[in-house]
Amino acid sequence: MSDPDFTHLIEKRDTSREVFKGHFLHAFQDGVVLPDGSRTTREYVVHPGAVMVVPVLQDAAGNVRVVLERQFRYPVGQVMVEFPAGKLDAGEDVLACAQRELLEETGYTAGEWAHAGRIHPVIAYSTEFIDVWFARDLTAGNQHLDAGEFLDVFTATPDELLHWCLQGQVTDAKTISGALWMQNWLAGKFNLQWQTADALVR
Repeated sequence: MSDPDFTHLIEKRDTSREVFKGHFLHAFQDGVVLPDGSRTTREYVVHPGAVMVVPVLQDAAGNVRVVLERQFRYPVGQVMVEFPAGKLDAGEDVLACAQRELLEETGYTAGEWAHAGRIHPVIAYSTEFIDVWFARDLTAGNQHLDAGEFLDVFTATPDELLHWCLQGQVTDAKTISGALWMQNWLAGKFNLQWQTADALVR
C-alpha cells in the first residue's frame, strides 16, 4: 500500500517568534498558513525529550511487581504516582538516559532492557516525546537524587497499578501508557526484544 497523501491537512509555518526561554523549556508563537490558505497562530513549547522506564521485578515463582514513584508535581499541585522518568540532557543517548534516571531515582540497575516505543504526551502544544523502556533483572542500590528532588519509591503488582489507572488514582499520561504496554506484554500480545545494555549499544 502506498503512503497516504495528507497534504490537505498540513499547516505551514510563515513566521516564528520566541516568547520564552527557560532552563529547559523554550516557547514560540508561530504564524501559520492553514490548508485552505487562511492564517492563524500556533503557540508551542520546544522540549528536549525524555525517557520513561517500566522496571519489572520478578521472583522465582514468576510473580511480577513494578517499581513506581510518588512525587509532588507543582503545576497540578498533587502527589502523583509515576514510573521513573526524566528529560534528556543535550546530546544524550536515550538508553543512557533511561539507565541514568533509573539509577538516580530508584537506586536500581537493570541487567536487561527492551525498547517499547515512543509517545508524544502533549501534541497540541509541545514537541516533547518520551522514549519508553522496560527494564528487568534488577539489582537494588542507593538513589542519587538531584538537588531539590524528593520522591518515594515503592512497588506494586500489575493488577494494582491497572486498578489505580481505571479508578482515576493514577492520571499521569506516560504512566497510563506504560501500564497499557505492560498489560499487553504480560498477556503475550506485545513482544519485547530483551537485550543487555552492552548488546543494545553495539
